Amino acid sequence: MRVQKNDFIKYAHDEESADDQEETGWKYIHGDVFRYPKHKYLFSAALGSGTQLFTLTIFIFILALVGVFYPYNLGALFTALVVIYALTSGIAGYTAASFYCQLEGTNWVRNLLLTGSLFCGPLFVTFCFLNTVAIAYQATAALPFGTIVVIFLIWALVTSPLLVLGGIAGKNSKAEFQAPCRTTKYTREIPPLPWYRQTLPQMAMAGFLPFSAIYIELYYIFASVWGHRIYTIYSILFIVFIILLIVTAFITVALTYFQLASEDHEW
Repeated sequence: MRVQKNDFIKYAHDEESADDQEETGWKYIHGDVFRYPKHKYLFSAALGSGTQLFTLTIFIFILALVGVFYPYNLGALFTALVVIYALTSGIAGYTAASFYCQLEGTNWVRNLLLTGSLFCGPLFVTFCFLNTVAIAYQATAALPFGTIVVIFLIWALVTSPLLVLGGIAGKNSKAEFQAPCRTTKYTREIPPLPWYRQTLPQMAMAGFLPFSAIYIELYYIFASVWGHRIYTIYSILFIVFIILLIVTAFITVALTYFQLASEDHEW
């Protein structure tokens, strides 16, 4: 915030002293920052899936804090995850289709298909592998065939229709993206950046700092999993989750600002 304040003061002083002075930093690329992303369908699908997972997490925390997941009911959490995920799929469809249409996308059906498979696809592959290993070793953790059929029916009869209905509602919404400034016709060339401003170092930094905020609580969670104990301190976990959201938001704003200050408009 101090860096932003100093920049605002500097730019305000430059405007008062010399209007024809060449702009620099984030002010120099104001005509490129609101340019649509290259892979708008993937961006919209990630927004939709992320919104659904965030809503799912909030509902799970609410149920945990009111005492629904007591220690002797081990299947309650799994059931709640499946049911709430199915019921919130409309949120993913609406968010993805709404943002996709705001970005002037045309193939909204492909966007919905990607939204529905962006999280379920990798999860299904991982589940099939782990369940096959559990069946091969005759472990009790393997899900029976009847439970798998029920989950598939929930996905086919609840998740998919709600996803389509949410997508239709988002497609027909009247929301339009209006940039606060005019986007230039030609893309401005990004100047050479130092190595620590590249994508991979930025991703590592953006992931390490939020992870460090929840590392201690993750230690106790994995200790409970590996030690075959039941984790019941949901109130502390909820506080840690709020801290994670705050740290992630601040890190995102800070890294985006420094990227724009380096005249990199592909934020």
